[in-house]
This record gives sequence, structure tokens and C-alpha cells, in this order.
Amino acid sequence: MQCSSMAPFTYPNMASPQILLIYITFLCIFGNFVSSQFTNFSTLVLPSGVTGPESAAFTRLPVTGPFTTVTDGRIMRWRGPRIGFVDFAFTSPTRTKRRCDGTTDPNMGPTCGRPMALSFHPATNLLYIADAYRGLLVVGPLGGLATQLAGGFKFLSGVDVDLLTGNVYFSDVSLTYTIRDVTQPGFRPDSTGRFMRYNPRTKQVSVLLSGLNGGGGPAVSSDGTFVLVPELTGNRISKYWLAGPKANTAEPLLNVTNPNKIKRASGYGEFWAAVSDGFMPPSPLITPQGVRFDSNGLVLQTISFAKEFVNKTISLVQEQDGKLYVGSRFTNFIGVYSN
Repeated sequence: MQCSSMAPFTYPNMASPQILLIYITFLCIFGNFVSSQFTNFSTLVLPSGVTGPESAAFTRLPVTGPFTTVTDGRIMRWRGPRIGFVDFAFTSPTRTKRRCDGTTDPNMGPTCGRPMALSFHPATNLLYIADAYRGLLVVGPLGGLATQLAGGFKFLSGVDVDLLTGNVYFSDVSLTYTIRDVTQPGFRPDSTGRFMRYNPRTKQVSVLLSGLNGGGGPAVSSDGTFVLVPELTGNRISKYWLAGPKANTAEPLLNVTNPNKIKRASGYGEFWAAVSDGFMPPSPLITPQGVRFDSNGLVLQTISFAKEFVNKTISLVQEQDGKLYVGSRFTNFIGVYSN
């Protein structure tokens, strides 16, 4: 609804101009509120037998995608409703389609790969990948086998590119356990996670924060002045400063239950976090939500996805062209919410 200032007017048998202006103002405010509730739901369904769309990424305009990561080690690309998802890239040189396509066996992860997060750098047309087993990788616009940039990690979980500098920020969950350990009886998370930076010019990795509680996915601010770092089992989001008087220091920003990947929202200085209340420690009922907040830690909006993602954790809430794309390790689709 488009609202603009109006001159007072009168009309026979109608309320006073003041009342009409108040009513119109109410409609403008309420209309804008309703328009951002993302009440319409649809799905982008993966091929038969394929599950686990943990992350998503979109290329430059005109928008193509999303690209998504799946359990069997592939990065797939959405080609529209007639074609659906098709193969785009993979992370492991030992992966074969015969052995890996459609597998959900966690023991096949070291062979097939398990990409967890994606971040596209439009200036270079490169897609950066965080793989739980293979580490940090990159692939060009033609796809295929991704190139490993940094390895030797136990469990990478998130990645984001600074669109101004090209530096790549990524996180790992633990120095001691892998993604396979998470599903074992009696599993207990630790506080050995890290937040790191890869410099594509020097090809060096720097550890910026250590001792983190769980992983998730970092998000660089649009102006490149800070990075938001979630701690999945630490129930908080921190702000790591890249510029200004606080550069190279971190401070708490927001306490929220089980935050996973963070993505920039459409509003300047705003972000979306994928939240799964009840995930850790485990509770009988998990409530998946999208939380929109600003760079000061003020929560602006909370949307429940409990109806469509019943008792499931979610890993991603990403806004693109007025829609929310929601990913989960436990579904065979990406949920799409629109107004």
C-alpha cells in the first residue's frame, strides 16, 4: 500500500477530516505490518530420495537459484518448476554418483562430502562452500568439483563473504567431534568452536575467536564493519568488529535460543537468524522460528514455522526478493514463504 500526505477534505455524510486521516494512517501502518508476515507457503522439492537442504545462495541479478546443499554431498541448483533441482557442484574428489546419490548414511560423509553452507561473491562469480568434512572450498560458475582452500577441520558449519573486501569468514563447530557424533546417544557439545577468516589474496587462515559453544553461520554487515557470529549451543549472537575503535574485538549482541545460520535481511542493517527452540538441550517439542533483528540487537520480528516444519530444527532463513527461504537438515524441500 502506498501512503502519502493528504490535504484535509470534507465529504457529505462522512466523518471529520481528522478522523479520516487517523484512519488512513492506521491502514498504512497496519497494511505494512501485514505485508511482512510471510503467510503464503510453498516448497521447492528436491529430487526423489534427496534430503537435507541446509543452506542456500543466490547469484547476481537476474536472480537464479537458489543453490542448496544436500546430505549426499552435492550442491544443487533450482532451475524452475518444470526442471526442478539439478546437479551443480560437489566437494569430495572420492564422490561417485553411484555410491553417493541419495545416501543418508552418515558414515558415507568422508567419501561423499557434506556441504553445510554457501556464500556467493558476485564480484568474482565464485561460490564459497563450508563442508563438514572437506573444509573451506570454492567453485566457479560452471560448477563441478570444488577446489579446497583450507582443510584439516573437524566440522565446518558456516561461511559468508565480505562483499567489499572479498575476505571469507567461516566457522567450525568443534575441535573434537564431527557431524556424525552429534547423532550418537549421550552426545554432549563442547566449547571448542572457532570463528575464522580466509584471505583470498594471501591464502592464509586466521583464527579470530575460539572457545565458542557450537557452530552456525556468520554474517558480514553490508558496510563491512562487523560480522555476526552465532553460537548454536551457547544461545547467543556476538558482534565481531572489523573496523572502527573496537576493531578485532567481540561483544555480546543478542541472547536467543539455538541460533544457527545468520543472513542479511532486505532492510539495511537487519538480519535473519534461524532459531530452533528446544534443539539443545533436547526437548520433547522443537519450535522453529525466524528472528529478524537489527545491528543493535533489537528484535524486530519473529515468525514461527512450526506448522510446516513440525518438530524439526531449521538451519536457514534467507530473504530474497520479498520471500523467505527456509532450510532444514530434516526435509526434502526448501520452504518458501511469501506475502
